[in-house]
Amino acid sequence: MRGSTAGLADTLASGSRAHAVLLELADALFASIVVAPAVVAYWKATWTLMDLYVLPENSVGSAAVCTAFGFCCDLLFCLTQNHLSRYLCPDRGRLTYYVLSRLYTCLAGVACVGAWRGAWNLLNECTGDSAKTLLSTTAAATLSLAALRSLRNICAAPFAVAVDTPQDYFDVPTMFRTSTRETALYVLDCVFSVAVVGSLVVFVWRGSWALLDMFLFPDDQLRSCWTSLLVGYALVVATFALQAPVRWAAARLHGAARLLLADVYHLVSFLATVNVWRGVWGLLDIYLFPDSPKISNWCTHIVSLTLLILLNCSNSIIVRGVYIDGEEPAGECVVFPCHYLRLFFHKERTKKRHRQALAAAALAANRKIEEASVPLQMPEEKV
Repeated sequence: MRGSTAGLADTLASGSRAHAVLLELADALFASIVVAPAVVAYWKATWTLMDLYVLPENSVGSAAVCTAFGFCCDLLFCLTQNHLSRYLCPDRGRLTYYVLSRLYTCLAGVACVGAWRGAWNLLNECTGDSAKTLLSTTAAATLSLAALRSLRNICAAPFAVAVDTPQDYFDVPTMFRTSTRETALYVLDCVFSVAVVGSLVVFVWRGSWALLDMFLFPDDQLRSCWTSLLVGYALVVATFALQAPVRWAAARLHGAARLLLADVYHLVSFLATVNVWRGVWGLLDIYLFPDSPKISNWCTHIVSLTLLILLNCSNSIIVRGVYIDGEEPAGECVVFPCHYLRLFFHKERTKKRHRQALAAAALAANRKIEEASVPLQMPEEKV
């Protein structure tokens, strides 16, 4: 769910320090107040629609169908990412690219929700929901991700905003970064990234969510959801506020110490994320047309997806790719990829500089033409 921030600091490092701080604060607010609720609403609506339409009388069969569909689509998108990037680009037609890329997002979003719902429900059927089992499976999955240096993949909105840029619209980073020229190894890499790492992330989310259901006011759903939402956003504020000192500390640490700091910081951000998601999800169930689940969830699905597409960050709904803990240099490994407004203003500044450079070049060319067109005056002969 989380993107890489490698190289972004240097790209966006322009303007005054106060201006940069204001944009960073605006990005955090945008990710927390706009993107995160919209992403959660999309997932909640799509998940519930699958409950209503995909073999509703057979829970195991429904989970199996969703798992097969979701993982097959995720694997297909991973295997064909280079071909999609090559043939679906604005250079081949902007309207065609825009329509097909957004259709890709719609299908990939449904596939991701299906894969998660299937694995989540199959785990419920196979392991049960006792506290001891939940704690053990969650701890085992968390330690496994940490051992694979991929714990950061449990993070999601509001700590990750995927901007829909043509350059990396279809990119799906794999665990071992295998080249597509090594066909067999690349296929195995994609399978491992989608099936193993993806499943471990689902296990962590499922266990954490179920434990909150079990211990956070289990007899009062409304109170439980509001508490989860408030706790989640309080942790979001604290996590964003701690980013500067944690980044400073990470830049001065090396090796295992820096990796441990990054993992702890990502775990704190995950606790904030899962509480926010659980709170928004539960409150939508309670307040948004609870007596008409089909109308409620279809409206939520369409409105949230349309909003994210119009905001140019619809890929935030997709869970894809494997990002390695500490792969960015120095303190960049603890920077969350929430660069929506900063990327927008950087793009506008780049366009302005380009226009100014073109205008200056045109002015210089005009001056040369004028100088060349002035006739040379012959010196007067002396009498």
